[in-house]
Amino acid sequence: MENKRTCLYDKHVALGALMSPFAGFDMPIQYSSITDEHNAVRNACGMFDVSHMGEIVVNGKDAERFVQYIFTNDISNAEDGQVFYGMMCREDGGTVDDLLVYKMAYWDFILVVNAANIDKDWAWIQEQAKKFEVILDNRSDRYAQLAIQGPEAEDVISDVLTLPVCRMIPFYHARYVMIDPKVRMFMSRTGYTGEDGFEIYASPETIERYWDKLLASGRCKPCGLGCRDTLRFEVGLPLYGDELSEEISPIMAGLGMFVKFDKGDFVGREALLKQKTEGVAKKLVGIELADKAIPRHGYTVLKDGEPVGEVTTGYHAISIDKSVCMALVDSRFAKLGTPLDIQIRKKVFAGKVVKKRFYDKHYKKA
Repeated sequence: MENKRTCLYDKHVALGALMSPFAGFDMPIQYSSITDEHNAVRNACGMFDVSHMGEIVVNGKDAERFVQYIFTNDISNAEDGQVFYGMMCREDGGTVDDLLVYKMAYWDFILVVNAANIDKDWAWIQEQAKKFEVILDNRSDRYAQLAIQGPEAEDVISDVLTLPVCRMIPFYHARYVMIDPKVRMFMSRTGYTGEDGFEIYASPETIERYWDKLLASGRCKPCGLGCRDTLRFEVGLPLYGDELSEEISPIMAGLGMFVKFDKGDFVGREALLKQKTEGVAKKLVGIELADKAIPRHGYTVLKDGEPVGEVTTGYHAISIDKSVCMALVDSRFAKLGTPLDIQIRKKVFAGKVVKKRFYDKHYKKA
């Protein structure tokens, strides 16, 4: 099957981007270099084409009750305009997907899901909705999305796009203009990099125009999915398929803060509560190596020569100049400071358990 292309595909190619298949799309991995783009986001401003992400609309009489039922976080006291992060889980606690929930109004929500899971999520959500009075609409092909990230993002958007974002609160969104009766333009102060940032959802035509303006300004560097991964990894944010999956629950991944057991029933509650109270066999940890060897996904984690887990994501972290990884390991060895080794090809490298947030930056908040 031929890969899909976002509305910005031709612009990526014109810039000489290295393109590669990702989640069924041809996406830019890098333009100049992953390191240059990573540092641009950490120190100034970068923009990402994230139009491959999925958007599913839930509205109707039971919209809030339904989202509460399929989502691990609690939206019962949410304000219009608020954004929540959380998971959808199976009855056994396995993760269907992690996502953002946008509350547009009490009867209107937008679920932003991972590109690789759009079809799976859509089928699962439809199945769960059979007992609720809701109207579902998969608008993934009608929205394009642009992420502008970095400490200068607010100033760049205000100056170049003349959008009033200075008063936006993190994890809130604002609607600006109706593009047509079915596709609305809205922007949130969210991101996936550990920096201040914004995500714009609009028609392909609007996103193309904004991309061109930002590029022409010289104040916003185009960035590919390569540095998007290094950026999110350094601040301990999970990637579905690596740190979360149908076999890895939010409790195993250390994301219990986004599972609200006191909100009432939701899919997977019983299994997740059992995991929280009785413990889990494996936990996600951070590991720092003494050497500069790079641990990759799937490499074996050892304790006294015996396999006790696997690396989920690993890099020589650009912002801290250290070789680190996240790994799913036997819970007995998840305590901070525990010595663990990693098998990298034919050699074994010493490491220790550290916090999963390898890099911490305190940026300006509204």
